[in-house]
Amino acid sequence: MNYAVTSGARRSLIPLLLFVLLFLGSGLYFQSQNVDYAFYQLPGHVAILPALILAVWLHRAPLTQSIDVIVKGAGNSNIITMCLIYLLAGAFASVATATGGVDAVVNAGLSVIPAQFILPGLFVIAALVSTAMGTSMGTIGALAPIAVGLANQADLNPAVVAGVLLSGAMFGDNLSIISDTTIAATRTQGANMSDKFKENIKIALPAALVTLILYGLLTTPTSAVTVEAFSWTAVLPYAAILVLAVMGLNVFVVLLLGIALAALQGSFVADYALRNLGQDIATGFANVQEIFLLAMLVSSLSEFIKQQGGLLWISSKVQQATNRLKLAGNKAQQLAIAALAFISNLCIANNTVAIVLTGDVSRNLAQQHQISPKRSASLLDIFACISQGLVPYGAQALLLGASFDISPWQAITHNYYCMVLLAVALGVVVLRRTTNQAL
Repeated sequence: MNYAVTSGARRSLIPLLLFVLLFLGSGLYFQSQNVDYAFYQLPGHVAILPALILAVWLHRAPLTQSIDVIVKGAGNSNIITMCLIYLLAGAFASVATATGGVDAVVNAGLSVIPAQFILPGLFVIAALVSTAMGTSMGTIGALAPIAVGLANQADLNPAVVAGVLLSGAMFGDNLSIISDTTIAATRTQGANMSDKFKENIKIALPAALVTLILYGLLTTPTSAVTVEAFSWTAVLPYAAILVLAVMGLNVFVVLLLGIALAALQGSFVADYALRNLGQDIATGFANVQEIFLLAMLVSSLSEFIKQQGGLLWISSKVQQATNRLKLAGNKAQQLAIAALAFISNLCIANNTVAIVLTGDVSRNLAQQHQISPKRSASLLDIFACISQGLVPYGAQALLLGASFDISPWQAITHNYYCMVLLAVALGVVVLRRTTNQAL
């Protein structure tokens, strides 16, 4: 690579750095001012606009050509597919919530958990809810009031309860087939969702079992927990989409069936008025509009970087660094993909954006070193979610801090699942035999 190409490739990364500085810098500033949800005061899809303007200027081409690059990036078939899935996933979450599905899943879990296992039980509930909903924030928002009540009722350490809730929420955020991180990871890597799920669960499940044991050791005898009335039928839509997705049914069909099942069970069992279905679907669409727009705009920014050689330059530098590691086969490149996702999320505090930003570079590494798409998708999702669960300025930690009236740092220090998952995932990459097949 000659100097001119290298110089242009480096220059193409400046807009990306501007985006990270604006997003991270504004979050740190607002946090210093004790503003709630500090890292969401300057939304990502707004923070990226100055970066796009700078990318257009650095492109040194007629404006019409630069606009064509923006449109080409935003109109990438993987990105459009991803965004359509976001819309359907948002609609399902909205309809299922409106028909009582979230409350039913929570109370169903509480009804079968003995009081002496309340901490591991809460972890399981949060894991199931987040896997069904596909969102850690939605899970924390739904369960935090219940968890606060449990902590008070059973005289539990609120920081430990917050850590348990964060652990379970991040389990589903990483594993769920309707999670935005799963959607982003599979689409950017060209992987099938069911294959990625099967790849992921081999790492996530052992980590979850170890976490259950740890929280079980922390549990002390407690009083009985009050369970509100619920209907088991409200749990069925969540169970159905999980089973159908693992079976390999097309994700569009899965989500459409989930919306229909949630609406039908609500109308027959929970007095849900079907006339509200359109509004609830529209609400779901609106709930994902930020990540929808951000995914398109990040793809536009990535297109500028790609055309000017920035992605290839990053890939070459990562490979130079990982080649110094004396590991067999493609283990070093797998660690490189993991590091890209982890470090990017530390900067941005948004695991979905981190995956989208590093998706192209990770796919290049995977293709060059015979890493299967499901493996690279799994690594991206796992390490971005680990990072997100361990940053005190992430939305999840901030919401838990506000809900439990504790420091966000206290919540993440009791997030044992992400810590165990980090150890398990690194162990799987380093210790297992190199193969192009699934782990």
